[in-house]
Amino acid sequence: MADGRWVLLGLAHPRAAWFAEVARWSTSATIAAEFVKCVSSEEVRARLASGRAYSALLVDASLASFDRDLVAAAATSYTPVIAITDGRGPAWSPGELGVAAVLPAAFDREQLVDVLTASAHPIARGDELPPLLAAVSAPAAWRGRLVAVCGPGGTGASTTAIATAQGLGTDARYGGRVLLADLALRADQAMLHDAGDLGPGVQELVEAHRLGRPDLAEIGSYTFDVPRRGYRLLLGLRRPSAWAALRPRATEAAVASLRQAFQLVVADVTGDVEGEAEGGSLDVEERNHLARCCVLQADLVLVVGSPGFKGIHTLASTLRALVDAGVDQGGLVAVLNRAPRSPRARSEIAQAVAHLAPAIALTTPVWIPERPLEPALRDGTPLPAPVVQPLTAAVRSLLERRPAQLGAEVGGPTLIEPGSLGSLGAWGAEESD
Repeated sequence: MADGRWVLLGLAHPRAAWFAEVARWSTSATIAAEFVKCVSSEEVRARLASGRAYSALLVDASLASFDRDLVAAAATSYTPVIAITDGRGPAWSPGELGVAAVLPAAFDREQLVDVLTASAHPIARGDELPPLLAAVSAPAAWRGRLVAVCGPGGTGASTTAIATAQGLGTDARYGGRVLLADLALRADQAMLHDAGDLGPGVQELVEAHRLGRPDLAEIGSYTFDVPRRGYRLLLGLRRPSAWAALRPRATEAAVASLRQAFQLVVADVTGDVEGEAEGGSLDVEERNHLARCCVLQADLVLVVGSPGFKGIHTLASTLRALVDAGVDQGGLVAVLNRAPRSPRARSEIAQAVAHLAPAIALTTPVWIPERPLEPALRDGTPLPAPVVQPLTAAVRSLLERRPAQLGAEVGGPTLIEPGSLGSLGAWGAEESD
């Protein structure tokens, strides 16, 4: 420690014994450390975002604000997290949620120094940037295929998601492990399936991922069987305002768990994917995080539209918004619901979509004919074959062309290649233009 000192952030109950003890060691120079007490997770995030370098974050694991998102915020600032446990909560081990180390609440000075020496970095100067955390490659994990279905309101995106899950639920290659996940902001699948229960659903699933990762059997317990259509169902938000309870990192971990528990996940999501980069509002991005999380990692994104002036216009607008949000164009599929039978009319619609979204290279649209669906939805019977078969054939064919990719744990820091962000000179030249 001759070359610096530790700069520690602390978050705990004000009367926690270890909180006061670490402060006493710091002020009496018993340890070469500066200890900054925080009274809330918001203060921790503000200090981490201030640009000052911190050696580590010591946090009471029993706090309600301690979760996957707080650990991810610290990792973004290259600050390892040391969890302090009192033995009354779940048993923690290093590595869970990205935590660097775990200490008991009754730790002594030697234990703290040993953990800091192994897990933290000393700060030599106040204006010195922290060293990069060691890049640990998470082991590649198998993931099931993900098909996101979205579209403007009233176009039939939710029924299209049902038809897709029904058609692929009988496909032997998925082994009966197909899930229809209602991840829309205004969730309608509970109504469309006449679900007698309001939960458990996506809210409980995300909450279970705040402080851990349930096993596959537990993940299955959050879903309901729909035997007449061959898939399982994850119920959505009970009301649209419940999005505020879903933390982004926990949401991403929940989607990753669904892909590990099922061969195929069909996600019914909202067509609005506006983020902070597009509108300047972080709240809007978090409100749309369910949709953004799915479409950005989906193997295919089915964008549902309807014929007519407004239907084609909103379909093209949604396609452009998805591309602007970062969705791979190769996975975008336009689906025209209640499509006309005339080949000439279908050709005109396809040309209109291509004209309104000229920069997007789309495959041939999927045409869904007009069929009465309310009797099947009301009675809980399978949807008509003319609606299901075009979707099944198109999705199966496109998935075969797009090989499955192995995934890794989300939420860690991202290494940026030097020079990839340009230079101040280049930005200045753009602004002067």
